[in-house]
Amino acid sequence: MGGAVVLRGGAVFDGHRHLGRADVLVEAGRIVSVGSDLHGDQVVDAAFVAPGFTDAHVHPIQGGLERLRCDLSELATREEYLAAVRAYADSRPDVEWILGGGWAMPAFPGGTPLASDLDAVVPDRPVFLPNRDHHGAWVNTRALELAGIDACMPDPPDGRIERDAAGRPTGTLHEGATALVSRHLPVTSADDYRAALLEGQSYLHSLGVTGWQDAIVGSYSGIDDPGATYVAASETGELRSHVVGALWWDRTRGVEQVADLVARREALTGGRFRATSVKIMQDGVAENGTAALLEPYLDRCGHATDNAGHSFLDAHAIKEAVAALDAAGFQVHVHTIGDRAVRETLDAMVGTDPAHRHHVAHLQLVHPDDVPRFAELGVAANMQALWACHDEQMTDLTLPFLGEERAGWQYPFGDLHRSGARLVCGSDWPVSTPDPLAAIHTAVTRTAYGDPGRAGTDPFLPGQALPLEVAFAAYTSGSAWANHRDDAGTLTPGAVADMVVLDRDPFAGPPEEIGAARVVSTWIDGEPVHD
Repeated sequence: MGGAVVLRGGAVFDGHRHLGRADVLVEAGRIVSVGSDLHGDQVVDAAFVAPGFTDAHVHPIQGGLERLRCDLSELATREEYLAAVRAYADSRPDVEWILGGGWAMPAFPGGTPLASDLDAVVPDRPVFLPNRDHHGAWVNTRALELAGIDACMPDPPDGRIERDAAGRPTGTLHEGATALVSRHLPVTSADDYRAALLEGQSYLHSLGVTGWQDAIVGSYSGIDDPGATYVAASETGELRSHVVGALWWDRTRGVEQVADLVARREALTGGRFRATSVKIMQDGVAENGTAALLEPYLDRCGHATDNAGHSFLDAHAIKEAVAALDAAGFQVHVHTIGDRAVRETLDAMVGTDPAHRHHVAHLQLVHPDDVPRFAELGVAANMQALWACHDEQMTDLTLPFLGEERAGWQYPFGDLHRSGARLVCGSDWPVSTPDPLAAIHTAVTRTAYGDPGRAGTDPFLPGQALPLEVAFAAYTSGSAWANHRDDAGTLTPGAVADMVVLDRDPFAGPPEEIGAARVVSTWIDGEPVHD
């Protein structure tokens, strides 16, 4: 669009506050003014305008690949998954491996699907399907055979092979055990990765996301390092969004890798892509017992087990890693699910430079003693708010194994806000939908909007709900801050005109209808990228 553009007729959220009725004047890719009776060369009717959403923890290339492959993410049952795998395989008889993913653990007893089920629909080719959280994979017998996984193979130190009573592998691989198969996958071409990035970017734009932080720029879970894909897309101009890449911390190495990461930062950074963050995976997930807990998991009868999960880096190693990365000028981005992982990470953050804007993602289980430490240390809380509700995964695979007291420590977003912590927001797509409005709905109501696959409508720990302005700010100005984009995430004069237009004002209706809002258009640098 040429000349000045006025978005007129609706309400405005400026990145921090709901302003009510206002116009937004944009020119030369920047916000010129927000006020009343503004005039420009073109007028766009807009029921509600906000800064574009920034997703502070997402995997768009992985998500794009799954959308282009055997995508199970919109399905819910074992039968639906198997029918989709059969249809996909039958329509592609020449494909060497059946790849894709997105299945949900509650669809299977114990969260562990069987190779024999896949064998019934794809007996002749290997199948490798990561689940939605990408901490496990479902494989068939042919894949197990190609990887040499049998009763004699021990579990890797950072993972587990699901087995029957005789020790034979049954078809589910957890954490690092997925690499036993993924290392045998065929090479994905550069063209396929380019297509996946463009698919992922288009999908994010359709949901109002204008920028993001890719939470793993490295090889992981059968996906090659996406760094070269981002560089190529930045050079051609196909990358429309500003993206920060979090380089992968190799937990099999120590601080000697920092020099390599510095070199990668220099080699990859350019244009709209900056490889200025480093991602540390500190633990696994609660559903398969690999999240690191201060006290052991319970069994289904409420008795303590001998399993307290996995800290992938011990307390000394993560402290060394964080200190070395901080000294090298990196932002540190840490995956933490369990309360021990959170504490180990916060301990490692002591003495770091808040200017680097370190952030800790997921925060499912946070010991109350650690909640105020985020503000004290200047470490941001990176929320995946959509997970803070009652669903089958929570009810069947988490609550019974935590016990009543610890169950009440989950996703303490309200307490973090009240303690003064800086909040940022991300989706972790393809683990869950990248729709920011769905996540904001859950952050405010602690319920899921309009998803029949989620069990129960009662709010989950409603005392941890966030005010709507706070949730919107976390997904706009908060996450833009995490990406060191101080001229984005707000609708203020001089800010970049990255914007989202919605079909209604979510602040005007009841909280139960926040998730009903839909994106009408998405703008980057004052130009529509989705309409």
